Formats: sequence, structure tokens, C-alpha cells
Amino acid sequence: MSKMKTHKGTQKRFKRTGSGKLKRSHAYTSHLFANKSQKQKRKLRKSSMVSEGDQRRIDTMLPR
Repeated sequence: MSKMKTHKGTQKRFKRTGSGKLKRSHAYTSHLFANKSQKQKRKLRKSSMVSEGDQRRIDTMLPR
């Protein structure tokens, strides 16, 4: 059986933490900042973790 290939679009969007969880960045951060509050822009800068249901789906695209 051949090796599983990594999904390259997924590889660019997610990073794996030391414990094996997946880290992601927020959407809505590329333009139209005049319409967003300073609080919203500040919170969008931080990364967050992938939810449990999505993690199982993304794990299949990112073999270790």
C-alpha cells in the first residue's frame, strides 16, 4: 500500500502543537478593517485551536 499524501492546502493553514492538537488562524483578517472595532481586530490576531469535530476530519488530511 502506498503512503498517504499530505493535503497541501491543509498543511499551509494548520500547525500541530506539541500535544498533537491543531492550531489555526482566524478568518476576516485580510481587509475592511475600518468597519471592525479595535477589540475585534485585536482578538483576530491571536490563533486558536481547531474544534474536536473538525480535528478528526483534518487529521485525515495531515498524516503524521
